[in-house]
Amino acid sequence: MDTVHYNVSGMASRKSKAQILNALDKIKGVQEVAVDLARGTVEVQYNEPADSNSIKNCIEHTGYIVEG
Repeated sequence: MDTVHYNVSGMASRKSKAQILNALDKIKGVQEVAVDLARGTVEVQYNEPADSNSIKNCIEHTGYIVEG
């Protein structure tokens, strides 16, 4: 299992957290998602066929900015 960690800006509420969790849940291979609103981070554990690029794109298409 692989893990990616992103700094994400624009997450301000539990609604933001729910949007990201629901969006990432639709990617086949995503196993676990941890959203930390206070730190502005998203950590995702995944297996194939998911990859870090599809996870990043999913977060950005949900309306948030992945920094770095």
